[in-house]
Amino acid sequence: MALLRSTIDPDREAADLRAYLGDAYDHERLVHYEAQLETELADIGDEQALYRRSVGYLYNLTAFAMTGTKDPYREWIDAALPAGGRLVDVGCGIGADGLALMRGGGHQVTFADFDNPSVAYLRTRLAALGEAGAAARIVDLDRESLPDGHDLAYAFDVLEHVEEPFALLASMEAAADLVLVNLLEPEPGETALHHELPVRDLLDHATARGLVRYRRFHGGRSHLVLYRGGAPAQSLGLAARLRSRAVRLRGARATG
Repeated sequence: MALLRSTIDPDREAADLRAYLGDAYDHERLVHYEAQLETELADIGDEQALYRRSVGYLYNLTAFAMTGTKDPYREWIDAALPAGGRLVDVGCGIGADGLALMRGGGHQVTFADFDNPSVAYLRTRLAALGEAGAAARIVDLDRESLPDGHDLAYAFDVLEHVEEPFALLASMEAAADLVLVNLLEPEPGETALHHELPVRDLLDHATARGLVRYRRFHGGRSHLVLYRGGAPAQSLGLAARLRSRAVRLRGARATG
């Protein structure tokens, strides 16, 4: 983690959520962040409605940010780009990663998600950053396409929840020169919010476009993939194809 500049303070995450919710704050929902989200899904009864109406994601995403699970993912961004990189956070939720990349990494971040309670919370967090927060754009994915002109587009813990993952990847590729995503393999029985996307299919896609970096984290379940976006190449040259395949082979053997 020597290159990680975009750190997240767990105490700050918890305090920010408590202050935002005030009397409505329920600490038990933060402690049992996975179970309470499953209960909310059962109550709402529809996955797409959950993504647009969920209050439970405030707790779920805050707790997950506090665990440090995504620290190595942001470290790759800090390693790939100097301060001032132009990023787009796809499926941003409460914006914990993007805010860390702004504060500690010195990056410029565009946030993208559905208009939901998590994004409403993000707006207050951006307002607290002053001028830098006021300059950050939030894209409503129900109404707008991802803007182009970014150095890197990333989506953490998003692909496995998307009905058309390669359509999402195409929009990210059009928006940025580099694309960074992770794909989390579900544990047995963990299917409520997971759509099937074989890791091989993702790696085939990334390898064909130019795989830059690949590694498995968290017991090998989370596949972190960095590859080239931008305009689709007609085909990679021989040297580029060999490099891309070598990156894939090395990544398949390594775990974080």
